[in-house]
Amino acid sequence: MSDTKAMRIAGVKHAGEYKLRLRWVSGKTMVVDLSAPVHRLKGLRPLRDQSVFARAAKGEGGHSVVWPGEVDMGAARLWEMSLEQNGHLDVLEFIRWRWRHGLSLSDAAEALGLSRRQVAYYASGERAVPRTVLLACKGWEAERHSAAAA
Repeated sequence: MSDTKAMRIAGVKHAGEYKLRLRWVSGKTMVVDLSAPVHRLKGLRPLRDQSVFARAAKGEGGHSVVWPGEVDMGAARLWEMSLEQNGHLDVLEFIRWRWRHGLSLSDAAEALGLSRRQVAYYASGERAVPRTVLLACKGWEAERHSAAAA
C-alpha cells in the first residue's frame, strides 16, 4: 500500500467542537482537532461557525475535506495532524523524512535496505516505525549531507 492511498479519506464525520472523525482508505480511523487552524488561519474563518464546521464532507477522490463556501483542507495535512494528535510520532517522523528528500516508497526501501512492502507499512501507519529505522533515516540524511558538503 502506498502512503498516498493511506492519505486518502474514505469518510468524514463531525465529532464535536472543531473535531472530525476521519476514516482513511488505509482502514485507520482517527479523530483530528482542527480548533487551532480554524482560529489561526484566515481562510478557515467561516468554520468558526459550528453549524458550518459540522457540514464537513469528503472531497473529490478523498483528497480533501470540504465545507460550504469552497473551504477545504488537504488530506495530506489532515493525515499529518491526525498522526501527530493521535501519538503516531514515529510514522510522522518517517513520512517527513521521505517528503524532505522526495523519496518514493521504493527509493526509501533502497536507501534503508528494507523491502518496499515494509516501508509501505511504516508510511501508512499500519506498523510502528522502529527506533532503529528512524536512526537509519538520520544516518542516511547525515551521510548525504556530508557527501554534499565535500
